[in-house]
Parts: sequence; C-alpha cells; structure tokens
Amino acid sequence: MKALVIEKYGEKPIFQDRPMPVAGNHEVLIEIYAASLNPLDTKIRKGDLKLVLKYDMPLTLGNDFAGKVIQAGANVTKFKVGDEVYGRPRASKIGTFAEYLAVHEDDITLKPSNLDFAEAASVPLVGLTSYQALHDILQVKSGQKVLIHAGSGGVGTFAIQLAKSMGAFVATTASSGSELAKTLGADRVIDYKQENFEDVLREYDAVIDTLGGATLEKSFAVLKDGGQVVSVSGAPTGRFAEEQKLGGMKKFLFSLASAKVMKLAKKHNTRYTFLFMKHSGEQLELLTKRLESKEIIPVIDKVFDFEDVLQALDYLETGRAKGKVVVRMK
Repeated sequence: MKALVIEKYGEKPIFQDRPMPVAGNHEVLIEIYAASLNPLDTKIRKGDLKLVLKYDMPLTLGNDFAGKVIQAGANVTKFKVGDEVYGRPRASKIGTFAEYLAVHEDDITLKPSNLDFAEAASVPLVGLTSYQALHDILQVKSGQKVLIHAGSGGVGTFAIQLAKSMGAFVATTASSGSELAKTLGADRVIDYKQENFEDVLREYDAVIDTLGGATLEKSFAVLKDGGQVVSVSGAPTGRFAEEQKLGGMKKFLFSLASAKVMKLAKKHNTRYTFLFMKHSGEQLELLTKRLESKEIIPVIDKVFDFEDVLQALDYLETGRAKGKVVVRMK
C-alpha cells in the first residue's frame, strides 16, 4: 500500500510502498478515505516527542481518519465489514497517511451520518482534545468564562463550539480569523495584533492554550483564584510523567521544563495541566451526537489529494489555516 513515512526524525516525509497491515483479534482493517493534518504530525516528524513516544522506523505519519471497515478481527464485536467509521488510533498505532490502517475497535466509532469522509476525518484529534480539556479536566459549567487561544485554528474552532454548547461565555484570540470565531459563537474576540488579551480580560475560570511560550505564561494573569490553564503546547509536567508511567529521569526533565509555568500557576493561585490527548471511541461517540444535531459543525480550510499531502503539510506549517486541513484518499 502507499504510505507517507519518515525514515529518520527530522527528515522530509516520503511516499513508500508498505506492507498491508494485518488486523489483530480486537482490531478492524480500515480502507482510509480521508485523513486530517495536525500540528502533532510535525512534532512527531521532528522528533519533539521522543521523550514521550518511541517509534520504530520507517514510521507512517498521520493521527486521525475516516474510512470503511473491510475486515474485522476474530474478537471484534462493535463493527462489521462495510461500516463507515472515524477515529484517532492510539498513539502507538498511528499511521493514517496511508491507504489502509489496522486499528483497535475501542479507538473508533461510526461516522456521523450527516458528514462526508473529509468532514469526519477533520474531527477526531481536535474533538477529543477539546472534550478532554473542557469536560474531563476543566469540568466547565454553564455561565463560566473560558478563554480559548487561536480561535480560528483546528482545536480552537471546535473548542469554541463545544464550550458554547456547555453554556460557557467564550473569549478567544484571533486576527484574520476574527469573523470566523464570531460565527462559531465566541462572545469576545480579541485581535491579538491590536490588543493584548492579558490587558483586557479578568476573572476567567479557565484557559485552553494551544500556542505555548509567552502566550501560555501570560494566560495566568486573566484567571480568577483557583482558575485553570490546560495546555496542549506547553511543557509536560512531572505529574504527567507519572500518569504516563515514564521513568524517573523523564519525570525530572519534565519537572525542570515546566518549573517556570508551575511557578506562575502558584503565584496566581491557579492550576496548570498539560494535556496529551487520549484515544477514545466512546468519547468520540458522544461528540457524534453533537455533530449530527449540528451543535458543532466541522470547519475545513482546504482539502488536498493524497498525492499532494506534502504540500498540505507545508501549508499547515504556515499557520494560516482557518480550521482543519484534510487529505482525501478516495
């Protein structure tokens, strides 16, 4: 099968003919119709996550997809041949930039009936990230105030809609995507080229950070006492290392890397959590209901053919995409 792989961290991905995957007892074999691109793909390619994830080479890239089941393992109970599904494979089994993928049945769910394959493929990673941040960690309640950074990005466009469906007052940062953020329901859109969010926002319950760096550090100033920052781009913490059952040296390194942010959290009497999104077909099924009821509508910037996936990756890295970038196989 045709797949986009890297043979070494830091190298440019190449197309390669790879063996067809074999579905295990609890896995289904998927013919992939579409896959979406995420900043995570770039981080994996560059080797930025080597301390967290260990991969054998060559490595097929890609972290979420939509497609059809063409074979079911002996112990699979949830799906059958012909089912249209979507999902985010567990971190150890990535590889959606390929014509076929074997994936555990717990990592997927039936594709929303009102979405085509490209739309469905745009959802899993950003949808699960948003749900786990807003529901699992922040436990957002109606009337609370949430700041979501980069509101026109992949996570931002989904998280704004999900937070609004949970009853939150939502502020977001954007520039050229300001109008998009408003149409998605954002109550306050801050053009970061015109004003500083930390100067105009106060007493927020929570912040979702997708940018890291100075943006993350400034975010603590907008929180009320006891508020929380959840980041997908900041430094992992020692607690995260414990949760992932990583070794003592990695825990030390993560604690060292996150020391400045943890100090800021303590100074402002707030909390900081690093989120490394987990696969979950069960949670994705909950999001399917919101998608089918049109509480949440996928936002896609561009769709590229699979042959042009390198161009798609280059486009994603410009940071100009509004919503998701998707590659179409079928």
